Amino acid sequence: MSSADTNQTFILKGAQPLGLEACDVLLSDGHINEIGSGLSRPGAQVVDAYGLVLLPGLIDLHTHLREPGREDAETVDSGTAAAAVGGFTAVHAMANTDPVADTAGVVEQVWHLGRRAGHCDVHPVGAVTVGLEGRELAELGAMAESAARVRVFSDDGLCVSDAVMMRRALEYVKAFDGVVAQHAQEPRLTEEAQMNEGEVSSLLGLRGWPAVAEEAIIARDCLLAGHVGSRLHVCHVSTAGSVEIIRWAKGKGIDVTAEVTPHHLLLTDDLVRSYDPRYKVNPPLRTSDDVVAVRQGLADGTIDAVATDHAPHSVEDKDCEWAAAAMGMVGLETAVSAVAEAMVETGLLDWAGLADRMSTRPARIGRLSDQGRGIDVGEPANLTLIDPAASYTVDPREFASRSRNTPYAERNFAARPMATFLRGHLTAREGKLA
Repeated sequence: MSSADTNQTFILKGAQPLGLEACDVLLSDGHINEIGSGLSRPGAQVVDAYGLVLLPGLIDLHTHLREPGREDAETVDSGTAAAAVGGFTAVHAMANTDPVADTAGVVEQVWHLGRRAGHCDVHPVGAVTVGLEGRELAELGAMAESAARVRVFSDDGLCVSDAVMMRRALEYVKAFDGVVAQHAQEPRLTEEAQMNEGEVSSLLGLRGWPAVAEEAIIARDCLLAGHVGSRLHVCHVSTAGSVEIIRWAKGKGIDVTAEVTPHHLLLTDDLVRSYDPRYKVNPPLRTSDDVVAVRQGLADGTIDAVATDHAPHSVEDKDCEWAAAAMGMVGLETAVSAVAEAMVETGLLDWAGLADRMSTRPARIGRLSDQGRGIDVGEPANLTLIDPAASYTVDPREFASRSRNTPYAERNFAARPMATFLRGHLTAREGKLA
């Protein structure tokens, strides 16, 4: 039994639910027990929450925990600790582990490791194809019926590029209301690609990754999802064209959802001029026009969710020359800060909108019944407190994650998670595990 099941009583004094009027919130027996003013309860721990925004616990649809296989970069324990520090109460663990999470046995292993750690709920993502090889469907039904109750399937890191295989997967998951989450990357168009194809790649002499390589797969898969009447989720949308295709598909009634990462909301390919491998990521950082488009897409609901694509790597895999470096960035502990800067401080979203994109909609996409709920009496106490004016400098040495490959080292941010509660249990406080 995880520590998150331990009964605790807290009174959050002066919290502002969704950034609105301040009140006291009583947490007891794993639920929100009372909301009001001047609340008290014998033996309750009082949390000074004046000036803090109270949100439902954040949910990440796209987290790489690396275990089993690459425990040097991350483990389920360290990755979920990073999640808790970042305000998350649930994460979806991607399937590209070693061995690949393509069987009921592997997803149950990851699920049990998450329960043992107790920092947040871990929902394994099952592979679409055996070994992520794109040739044979994995045990989708067995993973769905396992103890892990898998509902999201993805070969993330690789694209399900074969249209027949993608169609079969979309048809198969309909039986248990699953969703196929596609890594949209046409492989032939991105062979040996190092960064976004454009002006900067030409100046640097690096092989470019064209926007159309993402957009072509999204267009194909939206049409396939519409044809078979299934659910499609598009991972880490990064181009203006992708936003337009998804907007068109939704307008046609196709059941497609999409996510964007914090770094694609904030960073551009101009940073690659430094040749710093911290900025090497899949899909690559795009242009300022793309950043404007994905921000607008998230604001108007075309893009449903923010997902971190937390991709930890060892020092050896990142502290090297650009061409040899692994692609990916850690993002769980800085997600709120980055999204607040890109979306809240710019007025594109308010705190209720951020909660919708980082909790409510991700819960709906992942079919999580007890997460992403409202801040109301009787609801599960999966919550996070955010200081909207924290003003801090990112120091990777303080991360709970085992990896340090953040693009935000020494960057100043103005919003930060201050406390996280999982079913009423305090999991993290002021940047540290509780």
